Amino acid sequence: MPESQPKILILFAHPSPNRSEINVPLFNASKTIANVTCVDLYAEYPTYRIDIDKEQQRLREHDVIVFMFPLYWYSTPSLLKEWQDLVLEYGFAYGSEGNELVGKKFICALTAGGSESSYRKDGFNHYTIRELLQPLEQMAELTGMDFLAPFALFGAGMANEENRIEQHLKNWKRVLIAIQDNKFNYEVASKLSKMNHSLELVIK
Repeated sequence: MPESQPKILILFAHPSPNRSEINVPLFNASKTIANVTCVDLYAEYPTYRIDIDKEQQRLREHDVIVFMFPLYWYSTPSLLKEWQDLVLEYGFAYGSEGNELVGKKFICALTAGGSESSYRKDGFNHYTIRELLQPLEQMAELTGMDFLAPFALFGAGMANEENRIEQHLKNWKRVLIAIQDNKFNYEVASKLSKMNHSLELVIK
C-alpha cells in the first residue's frame, strides 16, 4: 500500500508584502505545489484578532508546519509571535493532555538581511541562524514536533541584484515536492545547521 502524501501548512508572515522581493515570491511558489495550504497571516488577521479554533484545526489537519517570514531583530514578525502566544494553548499544544502536535514536522523558511558569514560565532551577529532560532526549536520540542534545519536565504537585500532568487525558489519547491513524495530525510534535516546547501543530503 503506497504511503499517503504529507499535508503541508505554510504560515506566511510579512507585515510589508509590497516591499518583499523574496518572501512573497517564495510564498506564491509554494501555492503551485499540491497538498500545500498557504495562509497569509497578515492578510487574514490585519487587526491581530486571531481565530484560535480555526488555526488549531489547521494544525490538526496538517503533518508539516512551516513558518515563512523575514527575520526581524533575530525573531519573527510580531503577528507570528502573537499567533504562537494564542494558538499554542495549554491542553492543545502542550501539557499533560496537549498532544495535538506530537510527531508533526516543523520548518522555518526565512530570509535574513545579513550575509551568511555574519551568522557565525566570529561574525557580526555572533550566532548561527539555527542558534538564533532556538526559541522556536524549543517551542517545537515542548509541543512534540520535530524541528528541521531552517531553509534560509542570507543577504536578502542583494539577492535580486545577484540573481539568486530564482534558484532559491526552485530549491524550496524541491523541498516541498520531496516531502510530499516521501523522499525527504527528516533525520538528516534535523541535524543540519541550515538546509539550503545540503539538499543532496536531505532529498533521497
